[in-house]
Amino acid sequence: MEQRGLEKRMVTGRFTRCALAVLLWSAASAQLRYSISEEVNEGAVVGNMAKDLGLDRNTLKTRKYRVVSGGADPLFSVNENDGVLYVSRKIDREEVCAQSSVCLIDLKTVLENPLEVHNVGVEVLDINDHAPSFPEKEKTLEVSESNPAGARFQLKPATDPDSRSFSVQQYKLSQNDHFRLDVKDKGKDGKIPVLVLQKPLDREAAQSHSLVLTALDGGKPPKSGQMAIVINVLDVNDNIPMFSNDFYSATLMENAVAGTAVIQVNATDLDEGQNAEVIYSFGHSVSSNVINLFDLNESTGQITVKGPIDYELNDKYDIEIQASDKGLAPLTAEKNVLIKIVDVNDNAPEIEVTSFSSSIPEDCRPGTTVALISVNDLDSGLNGKVICNIKEEVPFSLSPALKDKSFSLVTKSP
Repeated sequence: MEQRGLEKRMVTGRFTRCALAVLLWSAASAQLRYSISEEVNEGAVVGNMAKDLGLDRNTLKTRKYRVVSGGADPLFSVNENDGVLYVSRKIDREEVCAQSSVCLIDLKTVLENPLEVHNVGVEVLDINDHAPSFPEKEKTLEVSESNPAGARFQLKPATDPDSRSFSVQQYKLSQNDHFRLDVKDKGKDGKIPVLVLQKPLDREAAQSHSLVLTALDGGKPPKSGQMAIVINVLDVNDNIPMFSNDFYSATLMENAVAGTAVIQVNATDLDEGQNAEVIYSFGHSVSSNVINLFDLNESTGQITVKGPIDYELNDKYDIEIQASDKGLAPLTAEKNVLIKIVDVNDNAPEIEVTSFSSSIPEDCRPGTTVALISVNDLDSGLNGKVICNIKEEVPFSLSPALKDKSFSLVTKSP
């Protein structure tokens, strides 16, 4: 009789522990979010996760609370004695997130026995620690005295590796009688300075002009960088190349091979001789990444595929093309080409398994969680949707977790 009572209490205890594990797992979807400025010293406190999760010190130690996600050189660590999240090393936001508008680092923290996973997001806030800089300290332009008012001369933009709010916000041009400044806003590609001729130059009055272009970022106070501009006044080429279309667009499959023709632009010039010969080039706003992916024939204006196209990295490219004549003081026109990338199903799903239960009691209650499975597919639309199942006949089943494309591996009835 006593033996039967003892067995009943043991079964009840096991049932209670398994039920508790299920309850704890269902609560493990809680999301913590903290923020911290870049460049803070090693050991800086990010937040007290134990306090925010309602965990006591004894629980932290006995259940081995720790961070399980991160690379070989983790940015954060947790003190298992007090549950405080610390910075492991100085964080350079520009190194971690480049110029992303939000720099969010996702962490996973776990408690053992039973398994409990908490997702933690740490936003790294940018500080204005970089000044704008131009690719050239001095730019020399050859400008004909016959250029009409309104002639435009695009310059290479300044760059600032800080986030968008602290990157280049405006340009200023030194006081002068002949040029004003126009700024083209290219969105994520930044702002492009353009010199606009206000009144024709007179070479007999002045053979050259000196200007200073200043770039200012969004800091308070703003940081700045400067470029000297030397205008050499030359003679006669009075027609600007004209593109045949106001807008160019094309679609391209992401699996297009190198050499595939994408689109051809065309421009003509009403001048004669060399002044009427047109050559094509990428605009100064075109990034090196785009130049590595596409080739432009300077004689024909034909754009072809040069490198591997990946829809998951970029679903479209807005490329500025310049048409310039071959005059001694070349005149240039710009036109944008929009290339839309079509997705193909070229990415296999990737599975990540987080498991901390090396063994479980054979009489554990059905529904006990033993692992968390995350599935990711980089493709878009239906190509990116996943279905997860277990092929073998095993005493486990998959159930959807609260997070999209996540599943819990749970025990099922024998």
